[in-house]
Amino acid sequence: MGYAWVWDLRSVNGKGLDLRLRVPDWIDGLEAAIRADLQKQVARGNVNLTLKVSQDEGRDDTAFRLNETGLAAALAAIGRIEAVAMEKGVTLRQPTSADVLTLRGVIDATQQETDTAPLRQAILADLPALLADFTAMRAKEGAALATVLGSQIDRIADLTNAAKAEVQTRADTQADTLRQAVAKILGVTEAMDPARLAQELALLAVKTDITEELDRLAAHVSAARAHLTDAAGVGRKLDFLMQEFMREANTLCSKAQSLTLTRIGLDLKTVIDQMREQVQNVE
Repeated sequence: MGYAWVWDLRSVNGKGLDLRLRVPDWIDGLEAAIRADLQKQVARGNVNLTLKVSQDEGRDDTAFRLNETGLAAALAAIGRIEAVAMEKGVTLRQPTSADVLTLRGVIDATQQETDTAPLRQAILADLPALLADFTAMRAKEGAALATVLGSQIDRIADLTNAAKAEVQTRADTQADTLRQAVAKILGVTEAMDPARLAQELALLAVKTDITEELDRLAAHVSAARAHLTDAAGVGRKLDFLMQEFMREANTLCSKAQSLTLTRIGLDLKTVIDQMREQVQNVE
């Protein structure tokens, strides 16, 4: 056949599927066929494929054609340059025909008309092996990524449980904190009316209750673990789940009313943000 070729296939994380192909455009139907096969293998990510096709030594299918329009423009430009030079008293060396031929646009290099169907078929027959290696490498990276994501999910679960424990401790100290605050404002030291204190505590409990947030965090943890064992593409589902994780962590921080809970909430946001970056690599 007289041709050889080299593949270069790479992918990086991405929210959607972005295929960027650089293949010889003189091989009819090649790019469309390669794109179709890639779309069957990849559902998410930025994929770059480059195919370089070269001729064997001794074979040359390149023809050269004189571009009459380009030649006329080049000669006109040369004439203008000589006229300006004469006005300035500058003598220029006369260009040769070889000099003119090297000017851009004077000569068109074209590929001789050949039937590229056999070459296209040979290249496409080589593509499945490339995609198999590509898929195997992605699967290997995916297994390693699942381990990382699993540990991050475990960390979120641990922080959620720590927040649940801290909620009870916070409830035990809220009454004393409120009593001290009221006494400071009123400038008195006698005990606050128990009924009024109970009323204020009830209002405070409503404003700072994070039970629903903690329950949703626990549910999101279960959903994330289930997604990691799903054989289908779950990248977009995990993307959405990261938004839900972050929403609950933000609400927890705003309702904390406790230094320890605030720290737990900030730790949650840190882990969730790290996990969100990793999720971008999941198909």
